[in-house]
Amino acid sequence: MGVAFSKISVKSQTVIPREIRERLGLKPGDRVRYSWTEKGVVIEKAERPSEDDPFAVFTEWSGEADERAYGKL
Repeated sequence: MGVAFSKISVKSQTVIPREIRERLGLKPGDRVRYSWTEKGVVIEKAERPSEDDPFAVFTEWSGEADERAYGKL
């Protein structure tokens, strides 16, 4: 089990550390779920309801090659 840190900005925003994003398989546009437990807060990747994603019908553009080509736009 690892440990990672990030800061809260003046707008109450934070960047999820790369190690955590990779372990959870998070990509831009993904949703996360926060749960409170007795030991602290748990962050999990949340499934995105398809009705929330206006581009869900364009599955032909959601491959690995597209992510490599356009992922940094």
